[in-house]
Amino acid sequence: MSKQVVFNSGPGYWVKLILPFAITIAAFIPAMVLLLTGNHQDNPIQGLVLFGVAIVAAAFMLGWIGEAAELDLSGGLAISILALVTILPEYVIEFYFSWAAGADPKMIEYATANLTGANRIVQGFGWPVVALIAFFLVRKASTLKNEKREPFEIKLEADTRADLGYLLIASVLMMIVPLTSQMHLVVGILLIAIYCIYLWRVSGSSREAPELEGTAAHVGALPTWARRTFILLMLTISATVIFVSAHPFGDSLIEGGHALKIDEYILVQWLAPIASEAPEFALAFIFAAKGKQAAALAILISSKLNQWTLLAGSMPIAYMIGGGENAALPVVGRSAEEMWLTSAMTLLGVALLLKLRWGFVASIITLGLFLLSVVPDENFRIYLGVAHLAVAIGYFWHYRDQVMPTLRATAKRVRE
Repeated sequence: MSKQVVFNSGPGYWVKLILPFAITIAAFIPAMVLLLTGNHQDNPIQGLVLFGVAIVAAAFMLGWIGEAAELDLSGGLAISILALVTILPEYVIEFYFSWAAGADPKMIEYATANLTGANRIVQGFGWPVVALIAFFLVRKASTLKNEKREPFEIKLEADTRADLGYLLIASVLMMIVPLTSQMHLVVGILLIAIYCIYLWRVSGSSREAPELEGTAAHVGALPTWARRTFILLMLTISATVIFVSAHPFGDSLIEGGHALKIDEYILVQWLAPIASEAPEFALAFIFAAKGKQAAALAILISSKLNQWTLLAGSMPIAYMIGGGENAALPVVGRSAEEMWLTSAMTLLGVALLLKLRWGFVASIITLGLFLLSVVPDENFRIYLGVAHLAVAIGYFWHYRDQVMPTLRATAKRVRE
């Protein structure tokens, strides 16, 4: 149970528990009214805003109950489930675009846009910012204590090595996609299998009991039966909102881009992931600000793995359900370039973390290359992917003694 909050029947406790959920539910209402009236089809910009707000609110709700659910799960599995819950909005949006692509070829590029944007934001922005927050906090503390400044680095737990191993395997497998210009069903099944093996692997690991704070702490302080019932109820509400909002939000992104004269591919690639992952980033950055930078980075690494296996693997399945042919989602042109760059970027992230250390230099390299990846030039993205891969190969060689232990970690189930 949370050390910060103790359950009591006083009104103060119930206000602090219920008020945040009441506010998020209130944020759903305009979007649900718009959906029921069908007016979002006539005003895509309004739909973009209202459905975006609903998805963000639902994602925050998922974040709170996901943290509290750690109390009922084993440590390693808790981190994985928390990361999975926080990307549910991203997963539903991705599934919608891939499903729609099965019936409408014009939607094909948007499926890969959402996936690549989400992955690059988590790694290229999330990982470095967690480290930079921690870096400046450590530096400030050293200055106040008049201590000698040591080289800064975030030290990850040994369990994280398995995450990196699975990411490495998945990234090598994903290299097939831009080379063959398709995301085949076989590739999708293999990616989902990698994720299932990962869940099995971490389900036996143990970590310290979570120290919940804020809204999550008030949920966690409920008696066991009440907590589980409350979590299930809020999960049902938030998941329902996300599922019914995905379709109109996706359509509003595209139509809103037309109305605003903004490249709709860019809106799908960057705006959708930012909206759906805002709570995840908020949680990670709060952890980093409170000195829990290793846990913050571990959550984002697990989220990256979820996206690059389960999320990516669902694409050809959704495509076939939507009516797609040949059991393969086409990945050509700009989509292939984006997949190439994202795969190379993932390999670089794994290479930088092989020593289970993440420091200031790695953060600057990653953030700098991420900012360059936003440049809207097709040939530039190809060359940038080559640059990522070249730097990754250099780090893999430099840390070559860590490669096999990282791969072997994927085959060993951690026991308590």
